[in-house]
Amino acid sequence: MTLSFDVLWLNASPSLKHFDQPLLRSLSQHHTVAQWAYRQSLDEASSLDHAVSLLHDYLQCQPRPVHLAGHGISGVVGLIYARRFPEQVRSLTLLAVGAQPAITWQAHYYVQRQLITCSRQQLLACTTKSLLGQQFSYPTKALVTSLARDLEEAPSPHSLFSLATLPKGGVTMPLLVCGSKTDPVVHPPVLQEWLAYFKSDDTLWQCPDGRHFFHSFQPQLVGEQMIRFWRCLEAQQSSTHRFPLKINHH
Repeated sequence: MTLSFDVLWLNASPSLKHFDQPLLRSLSQHHTVAQWAYRQSLDEASSLDHAVSLLHDYLQCQPRPVHLAGHGISGVVGLIYARRFPEQVRSLTLLAVGAQPAITWQAHYYVQRQLITCSRQQLLACTTKSLLGQQFSYPTKALVTSLARDLEEAPSPHSLFSLATLPKGGVTMPLLVCGSKTDPVVHPPVLQEWLAYFKSDDTLWQCPDGRHFFHSFQPQLVGEQMIRFWRCLEAQQSSTHRFPLKINHH
């Protein structure tokens, strides 16, 4: 039996899924939210295309287009999917995804590996502090383990030997892009590059704080923006149905 839902939250970073939970709890008070997860095995090559293909297999069973949303590399999967299969997507919400989608925390890490001489564990500990600041109460060791697993399990196009780029541009459906003013990876200038690709129904919003995982530390603020965005789309659709476009035939 196919379960019906309004919103599909994407997670291609299973070791970091605990950061998503506060926002998902907030959203689930107003919408039916489903979660789609992708875990890359150590025996397969890292592939965004494979993740997108599996997502398409899943969404083909849905009776109507859904609101897609995701953070970081999960949002990148959603972006690629929305470009390839626009008929399946009602709207797209991207959190901490730059106009150059390849700018992820993984890319940030590999750049630092090339610039800083230290052990992998030491650099991951520094990366943890950079991504989270002093806001998170988890032990640093546990967070380092989570980031290390994400380097192995997420479908990142980057490696120690090369950094990839991905196509820039927007999507055909309404787009909401959210970021944080204190994000050390997708910082405000990177986020604002999206404006060059925006349509009239697209929205850019910046959280005042929260660093890279702002949706975990400010779930109410982020949730309010997402819900307002979806409600505006519903209102526009309702208005269109109530007052259909009149075509004059001569």
